[in-house]
Amino acid sequence: MTTPDTWQKSSYSGGGEGNACVEIAHRHPHVAVRDSKAPQQANLTLGAHAFIALVEALKAPRLGE
Repeated sequence: MTTPDTWQKSSYSGGGEGNACVEIAHRHPHVAVRDSKAPQQANLTLGAHAFIALVEALKAPRLGE
């Protein structure tokens, strides 16, 4: 996959410079994910369905919380 042109940072980026998060880029039919603290490093590329499943899993309540 080539490097996507537009990266979007989460609105939940934390305080300070807002770099305590991940960024995503849409590149049909994939979504690329990278660490905002190390944007030059490798990124993870997922199909749209896999990305949606990942986000839903991260939103799900965890046992004991």
